[in-house]
Amino acid sequence: MSRNLDIDLIRTFVTVADSGSMTVAANLLHMTQGAVSQQVKRLEDLLDCLLFVRKARKLELSRHGEQFLVKARQLLRLNDEIWADMTGRSLAGSLRVGVPYDLVTPLAPAMKAFAEAYPQVEISLVCAASPELSEAVKNGRVDVSLVEYVASEAEGEVVRIEPLVWVAGQRSDAWQKRPLPLSMVDERCAFRPVVLGALADQGIAWRTVFESGNIEATAATVRAGLAITAWLVSTVPADLETLAPHAAGLPALPPFAICLQLPATVKPTAQEFARYVRESMSTDAVGTHGRLAKIA
Repeated sequence: MSRNLDIDLIRTFVTVADSGSMTVAANLLHMTQGAVSQQVKRLEDLLDCLLFVRKARKLELSRHGEQFLVKARQLLRLNDEIWADMTGRSLAGSLRVGVPYDLVTPLAPAMKAFAEAYPQVEISLVCAASPELSEAVKNGRVDVSLVEYVASEAEGEVVRIEPLVWVAGQRSDAWQKRPLPLSMVDERCAFRPVVLGALADQGIAWRTVFESGNIEATAATVRAGLAITAWLVSTVPADLETLAPHAAGLPALPPFAICLQLPATVKPTAQEFARYVRESMSTDAVGTHGRLAKIA
């Protein structure tokens, strides 16, 4: 006897798995939280297994859920491709994507895959600091955006959580100097108040060596040994070093969440682009390119 999976149930399951919250999933799917919960329960009954477990107020995938998620993504992708091909409703038009300066490179694989799948969509990037991008989403100046928040204060759909780390040039002793020389990408950067607050709490004096919207210029000052900076661990270039806070006499920094934000009225192109971002960036294994500095 053949058995059929309900695509709507699969889509709800994947949305809950990606967001880690039935409330967030309900907002994304324009459903009530109760309806989302019922659909997940129906799918669990159909598959005769638990797909989620709740731990410390957080919804996590069960072992069965982790296994099912891989196939569920494949099924949704094939469903959407068939629908687009057979109905002739391939996505087209413009798409304004907001992204913080440091996440342009990590976002590139998702942009490339999306552009290849939907060549008729014209993508334009809006690069700015996270607070500006969050406002741009609310004001409709961008259709979808990645925004960085301290993990405990995340807003939107959390795609990934990463450590914020201190970064220095190879064989640089800038971390030993006082006032501590800092190079920050932008005075509106989401990292800046966190970094300066951590230094203030530990009574470490600091001075600004360079502030610019150009992340490469910031990296150049760090490479030259003129300053240190703070970046997400996956964005640290291979030729720079990650400092161990306690060994370097620096304060530990809190983890940051990379969040997807969409406006109240979501364009189909933005919804589809968000799916590509989730699949590309929501991984537990964050590649760390920076090397741990050997500090005596």
